[in-house]
Amino acid sequence: MATVDEQIQAIEEEIFNTQKNKATEHHIGKLKAKIAKLKAQQELQRIKGAGGGKGYYVKKSGDATVALVGYPSVGKSSLLNRLTGSDAEVGAYHFTTLEVIPGVMDYKGAKIQILDMPGIIKGASRGKGRGREVITAARAADIILLMGDVYNYRLDVLERELYDAGIRLDKVPPDITLNPSDKGGIILRNTVPLTRMTEVEIAEILRAYGIVNGIVTVREDIDTETLVDFLAGNRIYVPQVAVINKIDLEYDDVREEIKKTIGRDFIPLSVEEDLGVEELKDLIYDTLGFIRVYLKPQRGKADMKDPLVILEDSTVRTVCEHLHRDFVRHFRYAKVWGKSAKFPGQSVGLDHPLADEDVLSIVVRGR
Repeated sequence: MATVDEQIQAIEEEIFNTQKNKATEHHIGKLKAKIAKLKAQQELQRIKGAGGGKGYYVKKSGDATVALVGYPSVGKSSLLNRLTGSDAEVGAYHFTTLEVIPGVMDYKGAKIQILDMPGIIKGASRGKGRGREVITAARAADIILLMGDVYNYRLDVLERELYDAGIRLDKVPPDITLNPSDKGGIILRNTVPLTRMTEVEIAEILRAYGIVNGIVTVREDIDTETLVDFLAGNRIYVPQVAVINKIDLEYDDVREEIKKTIGRDFIPLSVEEDLGVEELKDLIYDTLGFIRVYLKPQRGKADMKDPLVILEDSTVRTVCEHLHRDFVRHFRYAKVWGKSAKFPGQSVGLDHPLADEDVLSIVVRGR
């Protein structure tokens, strides 16, 4: 019996060899739906296959988390030590790091947790080299830092492994909504022209996922992969930063070759020589997107020298949880001055979104 990969390949060949016109549209839609269903089956098998092994668990701390994902022996532990002052074991041989090692980088008022992950190799998303456990731990990060060196710089391979494990780098969730119903079939509403999929193909893929009735609203020009990502419901969308270490050992035209191979900009780095480290700190901080909030006691002046540094899109609830676990439970109201307020001193609730340089005063009930 053919494997799932072989079945997918056979269907893709059939699609390629089928003339595309109005008469074959329905048939091609069904074929794409079959591929979507087979990929879902493949993913389910991967998840089930993850049982029985020891997983990695690291408690999140600080204001944000960065996961160092890269090949063995490209300098991840050395970078962790340089960024955080940790003392991770360093060695010039594969798999020095056998567990996830955390450290905290204090930078511009933010406490950023850095996770040194065991090195991953090709086939990691299928469990090779304990790669599945590493990738699972990386799913909780706010940034994934892809790391290679001048000898091992195929970051595109690492990205593919993360992609196969449901991690989407530098992407946002599909702008699709689904309102299921009991009858009426599938009704498609799109607010932009759909050039990469037909309505028939979309409907067939929805049926492959067991959706036969409902209103689907699509607000972007989606393709099959985007629709499957939406229907799977377990994708992680996270920004990434690419670095190439040991740049002090560069040879010939290796920088141009790296850029051509990975197809993106990267930070040239030498942890050993302390080259590019400060630039990397800045990029991590800027990519995370922090805001500063100045806290004001109820009957006092705001502390304008020492702001609380939190991630963009944070709310009053975020600040309360940061300050003390009881603040949410005893919360009465808060007052805000700044960009997020409609007027100075606006009274707001826990779900009020904050902006950079807001002044915030929190009022809690007496205990």
